[in-house]
Amino acid sequence: MRKTLLFTLVAYGLCSAQTTITKAFNDPIVGDVINGYSINGTVDNSATGNGVTFNNSSLTQGTAYSATYSTPTSGEITSFPGSTIKMASTGNTILYKSSATKLEITGVVTTDATLNFAEDNGTFITYPASFGHNETDNAKGTFTSTAASGRFKGTINTSADAQGTLVIGSKTYTNVLRIKSVQNFNLYQTSDTNYLFSIGTITNTAYTYYDSTHKFPLLSSTSGTLNVPLLSISQSTSGAQALNEVFLAVNDNFIKKESLKVYPNPAQDFIEFRGENKDNATAKVYSLDGKLVKTSDVKFGKIQVSELPPAAYFIELSGKNSKAEVTKFIKK
Repeated sequence: MRKTLLFTLVAYGLCSAQTTITKAFNDPIVGDVINGYSINGTVDNSATGNGVTFNNSSLTQGTAYSATYSTPTSGEITSFPGSTIKMASTGNTILYKSSATKLEITGVVTTDATLNFAEDNGTFITYPASFGHNETDNAKGTFTSTAASGRFKGTINTSADAQGTLVIGSKTYTNVLRIKSVQNFNLYQTSDTNYLFSIGTITNTAYTYYDSTHKFPLLSSTSGTLNVPLLSISQSTSGAQALNEVFLAVNDNFIKKESLKVYPNPAQDFIEFRGENKDNATAKVYSLDGKLVKTSDVKFGKIQVSELPPAAYFIELSGKNSKAEVTKFIKK
């Protein structure tokens, strides 16, 4: 039960007016993919309250990662009852139960340990959640690992404790809502069915930063501790990730130029281009998490976008003899 267990519970998660986390926009669905990077540097989570600035301009891009949401297998549903969706990334799997009002954790599987919330699922988020949101949920179940096995019981407190402007690397995002999650679990021996004598603790604190145009967090950080005196285990760990959209500016293929204009914006059926390389060009449309969702040849200075779901997108236009240009548009 090494450090991997400490931050997998909420390392991935659930994105004008005040940002609100909603089921319609933020709840993960089968087929969702998060593409991002680990973070070099320490995330500053010290700001609290309304109208604050989360200054993380010193953070830099680390190694790439991706997380994929899919349907649990029949065996996983049997082991983790109620599971409706799972997230898999770099050897770790988190299983969730999605309902009309909330997203709950049913299981966590890592290379080192497994947490099974079959006795009482842990609430990940209750919808909707805006600034001032605060909830505490009880959770309990069983754990197994290479070092020990037993039971766990505790609480998960989730709060939207801050909102304002997020500065990360060279980019600035406004109307950012921060969700803080604090997990406190006591560990018990398997025979202790009444949860009377704790043999250790797991404490994990996670911060996730959302804006209104990204489904998943722009930035997330976790820190945790594991203590099992009976087994002489005492560990601490931390980690952070950001969507790859945050660092698109470092990629020469995504240099944004004011010469590229699209209209109408928001668009419903077609997008037309104004710029030097609108003719004989290729357009690529990316979701805000960096996933390529459409490629089309530009005909008569425009492309069709009617089939795209309503959302914000990046569009890259490139011609045979010109450098790629990128701008953002909204599909209504």
